[in-house]
Amino acid sequence: MKLIRFGKAGHEKPGIIMKNGKGVDVSGFGEDYDEYFFGTMGPERLAEWLTGEGDLPGMPEDARLGPPLCRPSKIICIGLNYAKHAQESGMEVPGEPVVFFKSTSAICGPFDDVIIPRGGEKTDWEVELAVVIGKKASYVSEADAMNHVAGYVLHNDYSERAFQLEHAGQWVKGKSCDTFAPLGPWVATRDEIADPHNLNLWLKVNGEMMQNSNTDDLVFNVPFLVSYLSGFMTLLPGDIISTGTPFGVGFGLNPPVYLKDGDVVELGIDGLGSARQHIKA
Repeated sequence: MKLIRFGKAGHEKPGIIMKNGKGVDVSGFGEDYDEYFFGTMGPERLAEWLTGEGDLPGMPEDARLGPPLCRPSKIICIGLNYAKHAQESGMEVPGEPVVFFKSTSAICGPFDDVIIPRGGEKTDWEVELAVVIGKKASYVSEADAMNHVAGYVLHNDYSERAFQLEHAGQWVKGKSCDTFAPLGPWVATRDEIADPHNLNLWLKVNGEMMQNSNTDDLVFNVPFLVSYLSGFMTLLPGDIISTGTPFGVGFGLNPPVYLKDGDVVELGIDGLGSARQHIKA
């Protein structure tokens, strides 16, 4: 199942993408895609509800797509999780996952404008596979970890490198600016993705391919990450784990290239659709 939310920012309605590619409104189900939904087998309950429904209202063709899930309790990001990306960053492949957070206030829709923050000089792109937690996870084994995954979503982990690397403190300052976490277009439930470790992912800037890789280059895979993180914090339904970006970010180029007002970023992952953001000062 492909879960979407559409409408004006802050007033989105839940929907799904049908097999014919059309979006429909499932507001009649009575729930949004939040912690309660994911934590109570929401996708399964929604699928059962759909079997008893007739024609559902269609999503207006000009409707804005919002983030495909309500604000989660946390966005946990993994740094340097592609071997080639670590190389281009001049850093060793880590022996344990590099973990940092991204503010949930950074979340926006997949086609919303991305705003370069005040004082930002080095705004960068990062296409990433993100995992959506479906069942509360605390000290779960790697063998059981996938039972706690609800699905997957496309994420562009925008980063203001000057805030991230040139100011004292942790990376979170360069990761949490408003609009720096576009999600979607949809959350694909786990049954939609046969193997999350064999997905092509790509990103273009102004039509030029910058990132073009596969999740088979992940250093730490999805079940390992879910198990590892659940040993340090409880993962709640709807939480997002963003698994890292492959090589080809602007910071890794020689000389580095950063985004500017008027640029257009397009990105996609097999089975998770594509997104596009216009960059604004």
